[in-house]
Amino acid sequence: MSSQKLIPDYWAEAKTELAARDPILADIISQNYDYILSSRGDLFRTLIRSIVGQQISVKSAAATWYKFEDKVKRITPRDILLIPMNELKKCGLSLRKVEYILGISRLWDSKYSRLDWFQMTDREVIDRLLVLKGVGKWTADMVLIFTLMRPDIFPIGDISLVRSIEKKYNAKEKLSQSKLLNIGESWKPWRTVATCFIWYNDDPEPVEY
Repeated sequence: MSSQKLIPDYWAEAKTELAARDPILADIISQNYDYILSSRGDLFRTLIRSIVGQQISVKSAAATWYKFEDKVKRITPRDILLIPMNELKKCGLSLRKVEYILGISRLWDSKYSRLDWFQMTDREVIDRLLVLKGVGKWTADMVLIFTLMRPDIFPIGDISLVRSIEKKYNAKEKLSQSKLLNIGESWKPWRTVATCFIWYNDDPEPVEY
């Protein structure tokens, strides 16, 4: 896998269109104009890091990931499987997350590594990933955003995103799912870009999966 990061070719167009149609996003984009999503193109790494980050804060996820990466050294199925389960738990992972990570690592080379993920539709990617134990819609969305850089992903299961939208669009008051989806509708076909700018505006430490 190349160490050179990939960037989406649609980013500038999306910024212009979103800023023109949504004054709140226009303000966010103007304050963070140089921000751009990037990808390592390493789907397995993104998948494992997403599992590490499930249901915990961004800060906690980052701390756990750094310990995990230091322990494993190279984020590959074979290298992960060399580490005993109890050593992986010492990184701050729950037993269930360790089981998910080991299960995916055992299956990856035989069933998933040769798939051409970049040629699949969003739905095909989601369907392939959801059969893996420990992978839900949020995790699949992280793969679609941070590895495949699909332009129109709206991870409504991400609590930090929902809270940020409520803060910016509804004076911190709770929004129903239907109202959240309506806001997202106005961002199509660039919901990934809107999402990433909202995340980055709240925490300028770039989120990497």
